[in-house]
Amino acid sequence: MKNVVFIVNLPESKKQGRNTPYHHSVNSWKKWCDKNNHLLFVLDQRIHEENFMNANWHKIYALELLDANEIDYDQVLIADADTIIHPNSPNVFELTEHKFCAVHGFGSYDWICRSIENYKKFVFPEVDVDLFDYFNSGIIICNRTHKDFYSKVIEFYNEKQKLLLNMQSKYSVGTDQPVLNFMVQSENVDYKQLGYEWNMQDLKRFELLDEELTFTKIGWIYHFNGIDDNVRNYIMEKTAKTIL
Repeated sequence: MKNVVFIVNLPESKKQGRNTPYHHSVNSWKKWCDKNNHLLFVLDQRIHEENFMNANWHKIYALELLDANEIDYDQVLIADADTIIHPNSPNVFELTEHKFCAVHGFGSYDWICRSIENYKKFVFPEVDVDLFDYFNSGIIICNRTHKDFYSKVIEFYNEKQKLLLNMQSKYSVGTDQPVLNFMVQSENVDYKQLGYEWNMQDLKRFELLDEELTFTKIGWIYHFNGIDDNVRNYIMEKTAKTIL
């Protein structure tokens, strides 16, 4: 029974070329998985049409798809395809205590606070999410005990799809991330926060996105969010060529 890394690598017509550098992500995770005897699962076929579900939302099917493919697993790391892991990274699965794990949402607190405020007001009025408990959904580690939780998330999306799309277009808020945060609270999921080195978000805002690749010297998983696509393509390629 192995630990699994699950990545969604799907193109989207609304974001032409956005997935261009994602093969660097897949390659980095494959190298790390091979080194540590983990299994890599890449979803490259849609479950739902794009007009019903964007690519990022397909992550909620990770545990269901592993079961459907008869993959016996222990823990699952669900990674965004705009992440790269250093090949010498320690085994993060050893840090989880078999809890639901993620990293605090660093970056634009205006965007995060707006997401919390509006999702509470219009979607989860009975649920509170503290800013400092709020996590980034780009790296999540879960296990079999969270199958019921993800089944509820899938059911929630299917029931509230139109409302969620309206939230994103009207208030410029997060997509899957705030929903997962609110549902972790509403379902009383035992949640552990990992350190920033396990999901180094918003590198430009933290002044780590430089030609020397400073971020590769101080952490393990690099998340290339919050930057223009052309910069993302360039820096992910350079990172891959340098460390892989």
